[in-house]
Amino acid sequence: MRCKLQARATDFLHGQMIVPGSRYWNMVHGNSPEEVLQDEEGLQIMRVLGRNMAWLLKCKEAGIAAGLALPVQEERRIATNFVR
Repeated sequence: MRCKLQARATDFLHGQMIVPGSRYWNMVHGNSPEEVLQDEEGLQIMRVLGRNMAWLLKCKEAGIAAGLALPVQEERRIATNFVR
């Protein structure tokens, strides 16, 4: 499970996305909504993640309002072929 989640996070980073973090893996556990509500650690992690996401969005809005431009993108992606 960890490798799949770590690979997914890496995909986001390679796609030049800003990825907000939390305290641990961003998930809750339970077989029903009632059981999920008993996962106090998971709920706390999701609250922290939500606050961090909201903060990032506010930072983006503040930057745009202040005239801060987005990073200039490269025209094309250069890929190295390691098999020669």
